[in-house]
Amino acid sequence: MTTTLRPTAPERRTDDGARSRLYDICVNGRPVGRVLLTTDPYADGPAGRIDRLEVDPRDRHRGRGTVAALAAEEVLRGWGCRWVETAIPAEARTALGLATALGYTEHARVLTKRLTLPPALPAGSTVRPLEEAAFPAWLAAEEAAYAETWTARGLTPDEAAARSARAHATAFPRGHATPGPVLRVLSHEGTDVGTLWLEQRGGSGYVVVVRVAPGHRGNGHGRTLMLTAERETLAMNLSRLHLSVAAGNTPARRLYASLGYRPFVLNLSKPLL
Repeated sequence: MTTTLRPTAPERRTDDGARSRLYDICVNGRPVGRVLLTTDPYADGPAGRIDRLEVDPRDRHRGRGTVAALAAEEVLRGWGCRWVETAIPAEARTALGLATALGYTEHARVLTKRLTLPPALPAGSTVRPLEEAAFPAWLAAEEAAYAETWTARGLTPDEAAARSARAHATAFPRGHATPGPVLRVLSHEGTDVGTLWLEQRGGSGYVVVVRVAPGHRGNGHGRTLMLTAERETLAMNLSRLHLSVAAGNTPARRLYASLGYRPFVLNLSKPLL
């Protein structure tokens, strides 16, 4: 039997060059599932994504998903993608096994926690909004830190800087006055020791960045910032908080586990050679 991908509609493109297209997974011309492919463009080459890959129940466990994933990678190569990403629910063990067998590795995971009562902050710790005068320096530091994460994943410095600049321009179109993002500064006994960037996404709170200042790490301030995130999320009348943590950030994973966060979604990637 021959498994192929058949487009279900014309390809869609956005003004910034992003592409997307939905395909039927077909066996000898018979649809047995579907796959949605997208790109995330930046500088000189997009990252491809398998945003959805579904095989109908009666056709599962026959290798359809494996062949469809490989065919999807070929499409993304044809689109000029240098790597492919996908997100898999933490409980989807079959899908995770398929991705691992195809060479995908975890680069980050989304953790989640259901919130009830706002936790107390440690003695000596206070929180205030990030002041407008401090915003430009904070934003520049965040752009640089985010660019570093992408150079570590294979982008050139110029590509990483362009991606970071675009992401932060999208997040803060009106600068400090942008509605939505919650920016907080943590002070301990009168000294600023860290910052928090929190947003509401899909009916939940989402920690974008927790940053403890160099020279103040290892003193529990990361935990205090997470407690602050929980308090701010509950203040927005939301009862669940999500955050993403890199695969190699073992200290942060231990911290989040100790606070009761559990895996929700695994983000995997693979180079397209």
